[in-house]
Amino acid sequence: MSSASDAASDPQPRPAAFPKQYRLLRKDEYGAVFAFRRALRSRHFLLHYRPHEAAGARLGLVVAKRFVRRSVDRNLLRRLAREEFRLLRADLSSSDLVLRLAVKPSALDRQAMAEEIRRLLRKLISPQP
Repeated sequence: MSSASDAASDPQPRPAAFPKQYRLLRKDEYGAVFAFRRALRSRHFLLHYRPHEAAGARLGLVVAKRFVRRSVDRNLLRRLAREEFRLLRADLSSSDLVLRLAVKPSALDRQAMAEEIRRLLRKLISPQP
């Protein structure tokens, strides 16, 4: 039987985890991505991006309370974004990404939002001419 101390001593991240090395953590990291001024747009989201030399993509999330009042719904959007990022992370180039909710959704349809995020991330993998 495994205990909590066994899990804490395991240096490998769990496959479904979102470890710190894949997150934007500091204000200056977000600021650098916004200052680069490159973004892809979808119906509800903006995906700001900035290439970098370090290995792997990192994700930051901005879901403003003015667009989605209930914290449960904001957390749902964050979970969906983290999951789509986790699934596509291996295919993404080395870049810092900030996914920002730009428009208030009329209804929170979990599948539609997940598909919209997935399409945005795939645009970054293979941009359309």
